[in-house]
Amino acid sequence: MICNKTLDVTDKLECRSISIIIVNWNSGELLVKCLEHLAVQTVQPNQVLIIDNASSDNSVDYIDCTGNVSLQKIDRNLGFAAGNNFLLDGCNSEFIVLLNPDAFPEAEWLENLLIAASDNPDVAAFGSQQLIQSKPEYVDGVGDSYHLSGLVWRECHGARQQTVGLDQKEIFSPCAAAALYRRQAVMDAGGFDEDYFCYVEDVDLGFRLRLLGHQAMYVANAVVHHVGSATTGGQHSDFAVYHGHRNLVWTFIKNMPSILFWALLPIHLMMNIAVLILFSLRGQGRVIFKSKWDALMGVPLAWRKRKLIQASRTVGVVDIWRLLNKKVIPFSRFKRLE
Repeated sequence: MICNKTLDVTDKLECRSISIIIVNWNSGELLVKCLEHLAVQTVQPNQVLIIDNASSDNSVDYIDCTGNVSLQKIDRNLGFAAGNNFLLDGCNSEFIVLLNPDAFPEAEWLENLLIAASDNPDVAAFGSQQLIQSKPEYVDGVGDSYHLSGLVWRECHGARQQTVGLDQKEIFSPCAAAALYRRQAVMDAGGFDEDYFCYVEDVDLGFRLRLLGHQAMYVANAVVHHVGSATTGGQHSDFAVYHGHRNLVWTFIKNMPSILFWALLPIHLMMNIAVLILFSLRGQGRVIFKSKWDALMGVPLAWRKRKLIQASRTVGVVDIWRLLNKKVIPFSRFKRLE
């Protein structure tokens, strides 16, 4: 149990159990730096669980697996979704915190997440204020936004930190690069969908939590500095484009309530046609067409999952409609990073 709190938050934080989960794959020196930031947290977790997905670099060679840190090596790359589920199955803590190796939390990050969780017992998921590691005056994200077309993005990405992200607020779902969840809520939702491998799996989980009646909150004073896509070649790499745009289709099919599904399906189809054209013009035609083809081949399985998800839905269509981003032109436009 967590009992080493500072005195000024004793009345806010009871002794609660928490596990931090880190999925590692070829993160190099980033993992060690991440653990160094965890070691100086004002509130320490019960355990830090690391799973290494068959890394070929030396990123786990210098981990000190003493105290509350443990390492599980896997002989194949399970991906982010299955890697988290692997460790989740062995957790019995009240809270789980997901943290990417390329996310470096400030000292009071975990404490502030726990305070928010204590103050908001009806909220199941809590997101951090993510700043861009190389340019901390800019925001990497203040939670994930889900557009009615099925597009997703990190809200406020690229905005100046002084002008946005300063207030706690409701979000559609947190970015799993640095997020706290009530473990039982995640288990009730079925954990991550392992067919996703990586990308959009956190939005999919967040959507399923929403369908079960859970809320999500952005915690402005829980700050991490995030590199972002550090091991997958960047957000516009073929790897990221393939998995991200394939998984967008499955997320829409599985989770969108029936009335909204059929009403928004034409917009979803137009969005997919638009991204096919856009990425083809960028020189990534082969990968984006493979992404959408594989998404189409996965529709029967996604539809079977949909039946189970929608059968357990406890919230009304109006509740989901309220949460969708309805901008005519998706994305917020912020000044380009210099």
